[in-house]
Amino acid sequence: MKRDLKWMAGQRMMAGFAGTEVTDDLRALVKEYKVGNIILFRHNVVSIPQLRALCAELKALVLAETGLPPLIAIDQEGGVVSRLPEGCAVTPTAMAIAATGSTENALTAGRIIGRELRALGVNLDFAPVADVNNNPRNPVIGARSFGDDPATVSAYTMAMAAGIRESGVLACAKHFPGHGDTDVDSHLGLPRVEKTLEELELCELRPFRALIESGIDMIMSSHILFPAVDANVPATLSRKIMTGLLRERLGFEGIIVTDCLMMQAIARHYGTVPGSVMACDAGVDMVMVCHDPALAGECCAAMVEKCDPAIMEDSALRIARRKERLPEMGDASGAGRPENRAAVRRMREEAVTHVGAALPPLGDRPLFVGCAADRVSLVGNAEIDGLCMPQAFRARFGGESWVTTYDPDDTEIDRAVERARGCTCIVLGLYNGHVRKGQLRLMERLAALGTPMICAALRDPYDLAALPENACGLAIYEYSAESLDVLAAVLAGELAAPGRLGVNLEGVVCA
Repeated sequence: MKRDLKWMAGQRMMAGFAGTEVTDDLRALVKEYKVGNIILFRHNVVSIPQLRALCAELKALVLAETGLPPLIAIDQEGGVVSRLPEGCAVTPTAMAIAATGSTENALTAGRIIGRELRALGVNLDFAPVADVNNNPRNPVIGARSFGDDPATVSAYTMAMAAGIRESGVLACAKHFPGHGDTDVDSHLGLPRVEKTLEELELCELRPFRALIESGIDMIMSSHILFPAVDANVPATLSRKIMTGLLRERLGFEGIIVTDCLMMQAIARHYGTVPGSVMACDAGVDMVMVCHDPALAGECCAAMVEKCDPAIMEDSALRIARRKERLPEMGDASGAGRPENRAAVRRMREEAVTHVGAALPPLGDRPLFVGCAADRVSLVGNAEIDGLCMPQAFRARFGGESWVTTYDPDDTEIDRAVERARGCTCIVLGLYNGHVRKGQLRLMERLAALGTPMICAALRDPYDLAALPENACGLAIYEYSAESLDVLAAVLAGELAAPGRLGVNLEGVVCA
């Protein structure tokens, strides 16, 4: 196999595509540009057999065209960011695992993730999330983080990464040097973090330092401006950050990969194709173009034309050396084992966290209020499965339900309050209400009725910072069928709520 500049560019590219089988445009990309790495999303996944067959086909194609097996990657963080098909064991979201108070659960979760992925043919997981979520108004990280304390995040990310790697899958920590203190989603805009390098060392960099010392395989960059470190370009495109900070100061010797260059933080401000060249020049090993094989090809061509050949060779060989030690696909029986499903159920039960007043009984006429599940950020799956807590709980417990929009207006709130009159208990689902003030106005109006009230934080627990004094708060950290089932058991008095908050609610200012 001729290892020329085109081959090197192909090793440095990770591309995504739209199908559930290998598409013509992806096949053409691999053949023409020798692209050696693939990222999969939920839209590529139908079932366990389909995903195994797809991964096997991808491996055969890439191996034949490049001489090396592909890195086949997926974002399997658990909880709110999960790409696995039905029948697999899906671990809780990171903040839920931290709420159990056990790093052993993080290790177990990593092992389960790794076993599931290896059984399906995926050999690289874009997890764990190493961001310290120290900004409650963060629209994209939140419960995906293990918490707001750098020591806690360090301990839990190391445990999860170790579990993933023990199972034979590469782990990739993200999003360097930290996405936790932003109030802009980099899928939609260009965030800024105004901290100095010394301030970053005290917080954001601590988990990454710990992971590097423990041998993390890969680190993903963030599309965030850190003007005190580099005033000109975001981290992904910054040689001061990718090379000066990550390689030289922190001593990372593994593979550096970008977040998707089609995200608006890069595409709108710099352009995906120019951005791919800038990222490579900054010291990134691999660039990612997730949704357009033709655009990925343009990036490969630009890299061949404009990138330093010596840097190209260095990164391509770093990737190639790691691929030589990739394990084979695991046995299909490794996916969805009963013991793994039981373990993740236990973690969700241990994570439910009680705040505020005591849990009241539902009575014979409860009212369940709140919005249906929605895609909070573009990192979530586009395929929303129609989950609706008020309707699901009405079917389980009886009583009545009232479904609101994600940010209810005064008319909706008035109707919900009217419906609540005379009920025996109000159960309100909050879905990141701390950044959607209509949900908090609804909570205040319902609490003023004086009826026993339970407020369930269905994703980020910051919603409970505004909890009325007479209300019971429960945090479950993710809006999923599995977590709603656990919440229902708590409401029925079948389970306790033993979890502990991984973030500080004091001083949280809700919208």
